[in-house]
Amino acid sequence: MDVKRVFLVGFMGCGKSTIGRFVARDMGWRFIDMDTYFEERHQCTISEYFARHGEDGFRRAEHDIVVELCSIDNIVVGTGGGAPCFFDNMDLMCNAGLVIYINVDNKVLAERLYRNHASRPLLANKTNDEILQYVIEKVAERERFYRRAQITVDGETLNFGMYRTLISMYSTR
Repeated sequence: MDVKRVFLVGFMGCGKSTIGRFVARDMGWRFIDMDTYFEERHQCTISEYFARHGEDGFRRAEHDIVVELCSIDNIVVGTGGGAPCFFDNMDLMCNAGLVIYINVDNKVLAERLYRNHASRPLLANKTNDEILQYVIEKVAERERFYRRAQITVDGETLNFGMYRTLISMYSTR
């Protein structure tokens, strides 16, 4: 299977954007942050879209973005944390390319998120303990979707250069 698309999935704060930018640059591909792509496409923030259309409307529009991205070659996509968990998004991504789940310990995620929680609407008014509890609950809900990825990596220890190796190994299967 010749990989033409790589989708990075995992909870917010796991490193999808940081890793995605590096991997895309390393491969000579384009990096697409799905949340930024969504906001550019709809000309408003995700929070504004949520306020106008509710979560159901947002998830439908997000699904349309997933469908669109599945047709673009030579891209690395940092998905929204919830994107794999709705409709048939995970199936679409797995069929269109290589999906890598970046698994990070809940406590590490909470620490990372607390450092910039003011910029994340769902976390803005939460204490560190509340953020940890939120992460534990949400990861537990989403884990079964994330685990459907073709590859799961340890987001705390895998160095950036190994992603290209994993992608190459998967391509030659």
